[in-house]
Amino acid sequence: MANTSVSYQPTFTIGGDLTVNRMGYGAMRITGKGIWGPPSDKDEAIRVLKRAVELGVNFIDTADSYGPYVSEELIAEALHPYADGLVIATKGGLERTGPDQWPVNGHPDHLKTALEGSLKRLKLDQIDLYQLHRIDPKVPTEKTFEFLQKAQEDGKIKHIGLSEVSVDDIKKAREFFEVVSVQNMYSVDNRKWEPVLQYTKEKNIAFIPWFPLNAANVASQAKLKEVADKHGATVYQTALSWLLHHADNILLIPGTSSVKHLEENHKAVSVELTADDMQHLDKIAG
Repeated sequence: MANTSVSYQPTFTIGGDLTVNRMGYGAMRITGKGIWGPPSDKDEAIRVLKRAVELGVNFIDTADSYGPYVSEELIAEALHPYADGLVIATKGGLERTGPDQWPVNGHPDHLKTALEGSLKRLKLDQIDLYQLHRIDPKVPTEKTFEFLQKAQEDGKIKHIGLSEVSVDDIKKAREFFEVVSVQNMYSVDNRKWEPVLQYTKEKNIAFIPWFPLNAANVASQAKLKEVADKHGATVYQTALSWLLHHADNILLIPGTSSVKHLEENHKAVSVELTADDMQHLDKIAG
């Protein structure tokens, strides 16, 4: 029947051996304003990380550039030694010159420093998933990919992912290493990267959307609210639920610096959308 609930798989296996719950946590927001410096409430940041794990989160996404360094340091302080099965994914490839400033640097020398710093801050011998934050147009792509390939061969990285890339970028990277994740901007109302999502789904590559709710799109907010009200959910929970239902290779990493907001986000897993709901939301233009 058209109005029956649509089921989705609760877990996804990254790279063939890292099985994670699809509701993860993005640790960008446990830093200061402009993703710069320490958080205004460090104790709450620590509580958020601990509570995420209590809720069943076993996939945490961070980057050396968050703070910079602050997010990784807090993760280690709150959660190390890490529980079995907890996957900490981090990223490299950006520099920080000030609040909200993110110059790209994909040079192997920078990535070497970034990777070694992440290993030290996270107190790890090997990073389960290391993602290239951006492809640097100033550096030959082969040089960047060769560095990641070598770092994987040396055992410093278990699996490699990419961020904000096209299908052609992924295909190029796959000449050097297996790409197990792609992290692109994507939401119910911003589907610029739909071809990438479909490609990753076909290749069993995890797709990790960032900015999952485009709050500036008033029309989409109205449609989301119609569905949200029907389920007694928030617009944000409904947008997250749509992503879970839309493709089984999508991993969610909503970020927050508040335990209350974290718990609200996590309730998205229990919003059971129907086929009619999905059709209604699928009509939102990108």
